[in-house]
Formats: sequence, C-alpha cells, structure tokens
Amino acid sequence: MPEERLQRALARAGLGSRRASEELILEGRVTVNGRVASLGDRVDAERDDVRVDGRRVPLDPALRYFALHKPAGVVTTMRDPQRRSDLRALVPAGVRVFPVGRLDRDTEGLLLLTNHGELANRLLHPRYGVEKEYLAEVDGEPTDRTIGRLVRGVSLDDGTARARSARVVARSRGRTGIRVVMAEGRKREVRRMLDALGFPVRRLVRLRFGPVKLGRLARGGLRELGPAEVAALFEAAGM
Repeated sequence: MPEERLQRALARAGLGSRRASEELILEGRVTVNGRVASLGDRVDAERDDVRVDGRRVPLDPALRYFALHKPAGVVTTMRDPQRRSDLRALVPAGVRVFPVGRLDRDTEGLLLLTNHGELANRLLHPRYGVEKEYLAEVDGEPTDRTIGRLVRGVSLDDGTARARSARVVARSRGRTGIRVVMAEGRKREVRRMLDALGFPVRRLVRLRFGPVKLGRLARGGLRELGPAEVAALFEAAGM
C-alpha cells in the first residue's frame, strides 16, 4: 500500500483523532523504525515498525483481530468436514480469519481469531508462555491440598501438567468452581488434570487469553479487538 502521513495512520489504527495523534508525535512518544518521529513523517503500514510509548502499533489495514465467545457444541474450525456446528455461522461473510488454537467442542468461552499468522504462532508457542485462564465447574468439593496438586503437577499420559495458579471461587450443592491459569496448550489439558484428581469437569469456560478477557461478550458474540488489546497481544508474543 502507498505511504501515508504518520498521524493519519495512527488515527486509523484507533489511537484517537488526527489531532490527538499529532500531539503524541509532538510529545516524542512515537518512533518509526527505532527513531523518534516528527510530524512530517510518512509510513508504509506493511513495512514500517511504528511504536507509541515503546509498544508496537499494528497499522496494516488488512490484518484483523477478533474475540469470539464460542458456545459449547461448536467445533473450532471454519469448516467442519463432518458437518458439525462450526465457526462459519458466527463470523460475518467475507471476513477471512482463523482461530488461534482450539477449544474442544464441549468447552466454551474466549477464542481469538485473526489472519496474522506470525502473531498466532507466537501466542501458541510454549516459549512465550502466554497464559490462558479458565473457570471449571466440577462435581464434588476438592480440598486445598487437591487444588495445590494442580500447581505442583498432575501426571497425565503425555507427561506432567502444571497450572500457573488455581483457586476455588465458589461452592454450591456439591459442585465447585475453580479458576485455573495455564501456560500450556495440550489437548483437553484442564479437563484431564481435574479428571485425574477425581473431579470430572461439568462445564469449562475460557475467561482470558493473554491480556484479552472474555468480559461480558454474549455467547456466540463477536467483537473486533481495540488497538490497545492488539498492542498488548503483540507484547505478550514478544513482537
């Protein structure tokens, strides 16, 4: 794409009006390819590295970033060969994105969608340890010692799995709500860990992926991520 004025590119990326973007530049808070920017600068959104306060600003208008509240019963693929419910019905026609990782069919909650391949790969790579937070509802009332086992390590058939943190958030009528933070992404890992401890999961919801939270997004709902969220994802992925 052709070069454009830096303040226009910043405004298009959602950092405020052109006037607000000009103020950022005048305050010396914007850099282009490592040097402090000035008002006369022009940038190529596909090539140049633009940062505000040290955080990279994704400028390429072809790149898209979404949060989806995946319902239970939907498989994490854009087109399922077995004709099960997939993501197509939840994404507007003409929007070409793919899911960042997977949630199993029975799990609901936050799923990130993008067409930025490098970002997606880094968010999933164990090297970067990007956290995913879940709310698990289990049968029974696990003790503090059992919850501690999730952090200390649970032996599974593909090796020991460990949570970054785990805590009970609710108990009611013989069921317990547990918040679990993971930095791995093995298949059905949270379910398998709790099952191995004798507490089968009845419902599992992903609440957070890195810095992005599910919040009040309705089940089946889709929203485009804001510039601050996208920048935070880049930071989490070491980009």
